[in-house]
Amino acid sequence: MSIEDRAKATAQDLEGKGQEAIGKVTGSSQDEAAGQAKQGAAKVSNAIEDAKDAVVEKAQELGDKVKDGIDSAKRELNK
Repeated sequence: MSIEDRAKATAQDLEGKGQEAIGKVTGSSQDEAAGQAKQGAAKVSNAIEDAKDAVVEKAQELGDKVKDGIDSAKRELNK
Protein backbone atom coordinates (compact mmCIF):
# COMPACT_ATOMS: atom_id res chain seq x y z
CA MET A 1 0.00 0.00 0.00
CA SER A 2 2.55 2.53 1.08
CA ILE A 3 5.66 2.74 -1.03
CA GLU A 4 7.38 4.45 1.87
CA ASP A 5 6.59 1.57 4.25
CA ARG A 6 7.74 -1.00 1.71
CA ALA A 7 10.98 0.94 1.15
CA LYS A 8 11.57 1.05 4.90
CA ALA A 9 11.03 -2.71 5.14
CA THR A 10 13.43 -3.32 2.26
CA ALA A 11 16.05 -1.11 3.89
CA GLN A 12 15.56 -2.93 7.19
CA ASP A 13 15.95 -6.28 5.42
CA LEU A 14 19.16 -5.18 3.71
CA GLU A 15 20.51 -3.78 6.97
CA GLY A 16 19.72 -7.07 8.66
CA LYS A 17 21.44 -9.09 5.95
CA GLY A 18 24.50 -6.90 6.26
CA GLN A 19 24.56 -7.16 10.03
CA GLU A 20 24.14 -10.93 9.87
CA ALA A 21 27.00 -11.20 7.37
CA ILE A 22 29.24 -9.07 9.57
CA GLY A 23 28.36 -11.26 12.52
CA LYS A 24 29.33 -14.38 10.58
CA VAL A 25 32.65 -12.86 9.48
CA THR A 26 33.54 -11.54 12.94
CA GLY A 27 32.12 -14.51 14.81
CA SER A 28 29.66 -12.31 16.67
CA SER A 29 26.55 -14.36 17.38
CA GLN A 30 24.90 -11.18 18.71
CA ASP A 31 25.28 -9.41 15.36
CA GLU A 32 24.08 -12.51 13.53
CA ALA A 33 20.99 -12.75 15.72
CA ALA A 34 20.28 -9.02 15.51
CA GLY A 35 20.60 -9.17 11.72
CA GLN A 36 18.22 -12.11 11.54
CA ALA A 37 15.77 -10.29 13.80
CA LYS A 38 15.81 -7.24 11.52
CA GLN A 39 15.16 -9.47 8.51
CA GLY A 40 12.25 -11.09 10.35
CA ALA A 41 10.80 -7.70 11.24
CA ALA A 42 11.07 -6.65 7.60
CA LYS A 43 9.16 -9.78 6.53
CA VAL A 44 6.43 -8.96 9.04
CA SER A 45 6.25 -5.38 7.75
CA ASN A 46 5.89 -6.63 4.18
CA ALA A 47 3.20 -9.10 5.25
CA ILE A 48 1.29 -6.26 6.92
CA GLU A 49 1.52 -4.18 3.75
CA ASP A 50 0.29 -7.18 1.72
CA ALA A 51 -2.67 -7.54 4.09
CA LYS A 52 -3.47 -3.83 3.80
CA ASP A 53 -3.38 -4.09 0.02
CA ALA A 54 -5.70 -7.12 0.10
CA VAL A 55 -8.19 -5.31 2.36
CA VAL A 56 -8.22 -2.25 0.10
CA GLU A 57 -8.70 -4.43 -2.98
CA LYS A 58 -11.62 -6.33 -1.41
CA ALA A 59 -13.20 -3.09 -0.20
CA GLN A 60 -12.99 -1.69 -3.73
CA GLU A 61 -14.56 -4.86 -5.15
CA LEU A 62 -17.35 -4.69 -2.58
CA GLY A 63 -17.92 -1.01 -3.33
CA ASP A 64 -18.17 -1.80 -7.03
CA LYS A 65 -20.72 -4.56 -6.34
CA VAL A 66 -22.80 -2.26 -4.15
CA LYS A 67 -22.71 0.45 -6.82
CA ASP A 68 -23.75 -2.07 -9.48
CA GLY A 69 -26.61 -3.24 -7.25
CA ILE A 70 -27.80 0.31 -6.68
CA ASP A 71 -27.62 1.08 -10.39
CA SER A 72 -29.57 -2.09 -11.15
CA ALA A 73 -32.22 -1.21 -8.57
CA LYS A 74 -32.57 2.30 -10.04
CA ARG A 75 -33.06 0.85 -13.52
CA GLU A 76 -35.75 -1.51 -12.21
CA LEU A 77 -37.55 1.32 -10.43
CA ASN A 78 -37.50 3.50 -13.55
CA LYS A 79 -39.18 0.90 -15.76
